[in-house]
Amino acid sequence: MSIIRRVRDITVATLNERLEKAEDPVKLIDQFLWSTREDIIGAERLYQQYSAHGNNLKSQWLQAEQLKEKREQQAMTALKAGEEHMARIALHEKAASEERSAQYRDLYEQTRQNVVELEEHLRELRSEYQAVYDKREYYAARMESLRLQQRMNARYANNGIGTEANQPAGMFRRLEDRISDMELEAKSLRDIRRSGQEFLAEAGATVQSAIEREMEQLKRKLQQEGWKTP
Repeated sequence: MSIIRRVRDITVATLNERLEKAEDPVKLIDQFLWSTREDIIGAERLYQQYSAHGNNLKSQWLQAEQLKEKREQQAMTALKAGEEHMARIALHEKAASEERSAQYRDLYEQTRQNVVELEEHLRELRSEYQAVYDKREYYAARMESLRLQQRMNARYANNGIGTEANQPAGMFRRLEDRISDMELEAKSLRDIRRSGQEFLAEAGATVQSAIEREMEQLKRKLQQEGWKTP
């Protein structure tokens, strides 16, 4: 379960607890709507920052890919000129660019997953806000009906006209039960989302061995093209 979801669950649980004791549940719903709106604004701001960061990581990844290909071409050119030392230097730089490319690619993928999670979270928040707002309007109207009913009961109580004394209290209890159901419904919209991350690293003898193998492959490739290698 993500931290975002846990925080939202705590907020909804607190609201449900307070609704059971509230004399004016509509006022509490208004506070919940205000808090949700603040969450939406914060999530939108974070989404923009994540998107910009992801674009930067993608640019770094693609630059490293381009440099890797460039160093391979330089190594091949050096071999054609009989300069194996320069070819090895180019292949060392190619290996470094390849490692950097893999690292930035992994960071970009992780960031992209976070962006997807934020998009889903924003959809849920907006849907939750709209659902609560729509029901808030209904319950506000119902609360006004109850207030008018209470005023009518009080006005005609001395004349023996009116409903049972406990009817408004019973209607309030039903109202609070419905509001609790509404909040539980909104709470059930969230899912658990999280994805992990992995990082590549190559060094030492493994890189050197890979470079030597690639040197041999380049030599064979040049021989097939008619070039004589030392």
